[in-house]
Amino acid sequence: MNKIFVKDLENYFDQSITIDGFVDNIRDLQYVQFLILRDSTGKLQITIEKNNTNSVLNEIVSNLTMESTIKVEGKLLKSEKVKLGGKELIPSNIIVTSTSLPELPIDLKDKDKSLRETRLDYRFLDLRREENNLFFKCETLFEQAMREYWTSNEYIEIHSPKISGASAESGAEVFKLDYFGEKACLSQSPQFYKQMAMAAGFDKVFEIGPAFRAENSHTSYHATEINMADVEVSWIDSVEDVMDEEENMLRYVFNKLRDTYGDKIKEVFGVEISDPTNAFPRVTFVEAKRILKEEFKYVGEKEEDFERKEEELMCQYAKDKYNSDFIFITKFPFSARPFYHMLDEDGLTNSYDLLFKGLEITTGAQREHHYGILKQQVIEKGINPDTLDFYLDFFKYGCPPHGGFAIGLARVMMQMFEIDNIREATFVYRGPTRLTPWLL
Repeated sequence: MNKIFVKDLENYFDQSITIDGFVDNIRDLQYVQFLILRDSTGKLQITIEKNNTNSVLNEIVSNLTMESTIKVEGKLLKSEKVKLGGKELIPSNIIVTSTSLPELPIDLKDKDKSLRETRLDYRFLDLRREENNLFFKCETLFEQAMREYWTSNEYIEIHSPKISGASAESGAEVFKLDYFGEKACLSQSPQFYKQMAMAAGFDKVFEIGPAFRAENSHTSYHATEINMADVEVSWIDSVEDVMDEEENMLRYVFNKLRDTYGDKIKEVFGVEISDPTNAFPRVTFVEAKRILKEEFKYVGEKEEDFERKEEELMCQYAKDKYNSDFIFITKFPFSARPFYHMLDEDGLTNSYDLLFKGLEITTGAQREHHYGILKQQVIEKGINPDTLDFYLDFFKYGCPPHGGFAIGLARVMMQMFEIDNIREATFVYRGPTRLTPWLL
C-alpha cells in the first residue's frame, strides 16, 4: 500500500495527494467550510470555500457526521495561518467511505464527560482518542524492545499451553473448564513449562502471553485476564543473577522507549519516562518493614507480605534516597511464596518483588532444583505431591540451577504513564463483573 499518513505530509507540499481518515471536526461557516481529518498519526485541516465550483463538496460536508470516514483528493499547501501544523489540503474530491450515526455514545474529546464503564462498553470508540493510540504504540515498542534484548542475548521463545490439567494448579483462583470430559483449567502462569525448558537444556527462555486469574478482585490494578512477559534462565549462582538480568533488560527497554517516544509521551500524557540509569536499590523484606516503621511510622496489617500502601511508601523511599523509580524487595518469608522458590540458610526465600512507582510489577526468584528438597516443600505447603508428578519429574534426571521472573505488562505500562486504572491500560479489559465486549 502507498497510503499517505499525516505524519508524512512534509514531503508532499504543492502536490496532489489522496489521504484517508476519520472526521475529527467540522466547522460549517457562511463562506467557508473546515474539515479536520484524523488518522493514526495526526490531524490535517481541509479547507473548502463555499462557491458554485465547490457546490458538490459543500453539500457533502454539510451532511457529514463526526467520526465518519472519508477519502480526500486535493492539493497540499503550506499555510502559516493554519495552527494545525501550518498546512492545509484544498480538496478536489471527497468520498465518504462510511457514515457514523450523528450522536456518539461517548465523548471522544473529553473522556471525563463519559463514565468509564460506558467507555469500556464502547471501547472501539474510546480507543480512537490520541492518547490511547500513542499508548498502544508504546506498548508495541515495549514488547519489541524486550524481544530485541532477549534474542540478542540468545534466549529461546516458547509458547506454553494455556489449558492445564486441573491438578497442575493449586488454590481456587483458576477458571475451571470441561476438557472432553476431563477436568481442566485456564493457566495462571507458564511457570512449570518455563522450568521444563530449563530441564530440557534450553538455558534461557522467554514468553509473552496471556494468563488467567480467577480473583474476585475489584481493585484498580487487578484483572482476570492479563498479559505476562515471562523469563527463565539456567546456570545462575544466586537470585542476584536473576535481578541483574531483569534490571539490564528493563534499562534497555526504558531507554529505547524514551528515545523513541519520550517527547510525545510528555506532550500527550504530561509524564517523563523513568530514567533507569541508576542501579535499582535492593532491600530485604525485613529491612523494608523496619524502614516503613521507623521512617514512615507505618505498620501494615500483613506481617509476612506487603500491602499496597507499603509498596507506595517503599517507592517513595527509593525515589528520595536513590533517585530511582524502581526498588527490589528481597527475601520474602516462605509462607508468602510458592513451594518452588529456593530457601536460604535462614529459611527465607531467594525471591523478590520489583516495585515501580508505587506498585509491584514483577515477582522473581531462584527456583529450588533439587528433587528431594522440592518434594518436601510441596508437602510443607499442604499439596499432595502425587498431583505434581509430571512437574516433579523435571528434577529427577538432572536440572540446572535456574531462576526467573514475570512482568505484568498492563501494570508496568499503567505505572509508566501514571494511569490510575488498569482498565485504561488494557486493550479489552476482563474483570469479575466485565465479560463484555463478548465477541467469540
